[in-house]
Amino acid sequence: MVMAKKDIGDILVDRNVISSPQLDEVRRIQKSTSQDVGKLLADMGYADEKQITEARAQTLGLQFVDLNAVQVDSSAVNVVPDHIARRHNVMPLMKNGNRLTVAFADPNNVFASDDLRLATGCSIQPVLATPSAIDEAIQRHYAKIEGGGAPSAGVGGMNPMRGGGGDGAANAPVSMSSISEAIAAYGARGDVSDDDAAMSQMAEEAPIVRMAHTIIQMAVRDSASDIHIEPQLRNLRVRYRVDGVLHEVMSLPKYIQAPLISRYKIMAEMNIAERRIPQDGRIGVRFEGKDYDLRVSCLPTNHGEKIVMRILDKTSIMIGLNKLGFFPEIQAQLEELVSQPNGMVISTGPTGSGKTTTQYSVLHKINSIEKNIITIEDPIEYELPGVAQVQVNVKAGLRFSTALRSFLRQDPDIIYVGEMRDLETAEIAIEASLTGHLVLSTLHTNDAPSAVIRMVDMGVEPYLISATVIGLLAQRLARKICANCKEPYEVSGADLRRFGFKGSADQKVTLYRGRGCETCKHTGYKGRLGIYELMRVNDEIRELVVRRAPLADIREAAKANGMNELREDGLRKVLEGITTPDEIMRVVFTAGVD
Repeated sequence: MVMAKKDIGDILVDRNVISSPQLDEVRRIQKSTSQDVGKLLADMGYADEKQITEARAQTLGLQFVDLNAVQVDSSAVNVVPDHIARRHNVMPLMKNGNRLTVAFADPNNVFASDDLRLATGCSIQPVLATPSAIDEAIQRHYAKIEGGGAPSAGVGGMNPMRGGGGDGAANAPVSMSSISEAIAAYGARGDVSDDDAAMSQMAEEAPIVRMAHTIIQMAVRDSASDIHIEPQLRNLRVRYRVDGVLHEVMSLPKYIQAPLISRYKIMAEMNIAERRIPQDGRIGVRFEGKDYDLRVSCLPTNHGEKIVMRILDKTSIMIGLNKLGFFPEIQAQLEELVSQPNGMVISTGPTGSGKTTTQYSVLHKINSIEKNIITIEDPIEYELPGVAQVQVNVKAGLRFSTALRSFLRQDPDIIYVGEMRDLETAEIAIEASLTGHLVLSTLHTNDAPSAVIRMVDMGVEPYLISATVIGLLAQRLARKICANCKEPYEVSGADLRRFGFKGSADQKVTLYRGRGCETCKHTGYKGRLGIYELMRVNDEIRELVVRRAPLADIREAAKANGMNELREDGLRKVLEGITTPDEIMRVVFTAGVD
């Protein structure tokens, strides 16, 4: 007797991924719509892409491949042209003689197989992988960096492709193997000459150009916020900051140091001959259709010049307030504050806590044709359409305070001050608020109530603070649990008491953590979100400020007015399975504070 061949639905039922009633429901819909069963299962949320693709591979008698867990052979990538891989969504994996193993999203695509055979001269061995995994693999191994933009006045160059190369360096696959190949092509050198012309010539050699571009490509691909090129005694260390934490990604030979750092200085249009003082510059890049701005800092150290590049995604600032990690009620309160015609709303927190991103998202939200918005920043990190943005220029005498005086004659509705650094700037910002403008700014304090005390310490009169400040938003950035390897575990309520947990000490609470996988580089975390503390200023708090009341009294009044502390916001995100207690401890708690 011939056994009936099982389809995707039957296989998923056998694997306990879906139930029989769910499969019956999908089949009823499939009969009336003629849609693919796998697509319906995904659209209805009954199975994920990987489960469906694994089942499809079984029905076709093909091997399923997890592209996050396999090593891609660079020789296979080299024989398949970029346009064929992208057009058919296929990923070459391994070349063995005349046989080429290729991951397909749709193995029935005969046009893809024909194109691959004609382009490579190889017989094609198909395997199956998820469409999204293939797309990500193509981005990694076929990614390009293109030069972009004109130089910005006074802050360095914007053309990373300037000079040398000539061998398609920017088109090299993004991988550690391309770094190794570039090192081998450059070859070990003896003592490097200090002659500027020789140094410039070495920095233009194709292997160095390729290496410099690949380090940037890999950082952007890994969603790094910063690249650190760090001279050591016997080597050159490269680290990426991903989700707020530094990771060492490679160690390069010492003889690579001088030409590679010179290459980055050329790209940022710094003075290559000056090695005694710090320098700043910019590199503009275009990566897979997106524009990035690299802020480059060069600092002389005891082992040579250290380069740090801050990577700014010019499109990330437009993600919107609803993507930053606000709970709906907190976001609604913030939006109500910034819709006021006058007053001051201040973001507080340490460096790197996301204050600027929040303020830019607010500006993007409230920007309209009816409002005149002017900003003074140092530096301008993102360009906002329709907003007049002014860059601080200390050498020319343009400071926060001098710019603010001019702003008041420009008929503004909303003013954004990048940072209140001194009494003069704070007083003019307050004056702007008192004369009918909404003022947004940032301040470095640990929490929202402390911002009031900080302003008093700067010399601002308490009655002016109480008359103008309407809201204070403290924040931190915490890493999110990796969705790919997320798993549950249990803790007792006692373990959560320091976060403000109100349940009993012996209560069992289910939390989540990341097991560690290729997607998150075995950290258990992928991406970040904000932890927030929004303090709205009411009459009671205003009275306390005028009376110069202690910080503890202001904090208690703010809590009575509905403010959730940073640790309470963090606990809520822990209980919802978004982040972990360890991460909240890392970013929120300080020594001696419970």
